[in-house]
Amino acid sequence: MAGEFGLSSARWKVLGATAQAAHTLTVSEIARIIGQSRQATQRLVDVMKKDLLLTVTDNPKHKRSKLVILTNKGETIYRQLWNKQLPWAAAGAEALTKSELYSTLSAMKKLSQHFAGN
Repeated sequence: MAGEFGLSSARWKVLGATAQAAHTLTVSEIARIIGQSRQATQRLVDVMKKDLLLTVTDNPKHKRSKLVILTNKGETIYRQLWNKQLPWAAAGAEALTKSELYSTLSAMKKLSQHFAGN
């Protein structure tokens, strides 16, 4: 879905975490949100800075941990992806009954609890 914008799913996750956050995030915070290592996330952020999707700024709370910010280009691409994903997700949801959705949710909760406990 993000291929037409030159984004991998990992880059899309970084955009999403940054766009949806209630406050400006550090690379470490983004890494925790998307479930990747800080080093892998740093590499993504570095490439996305070169592609002018992100920029970084000084963090008043930490000298070495910069804050990651979407550029106008990054915001535009994120918004376009969001608008593309909404009808796709809605169509997928319409393919399932309410009972199937509840069963899926129940199964996902059980899996999440299982893996969180191990």
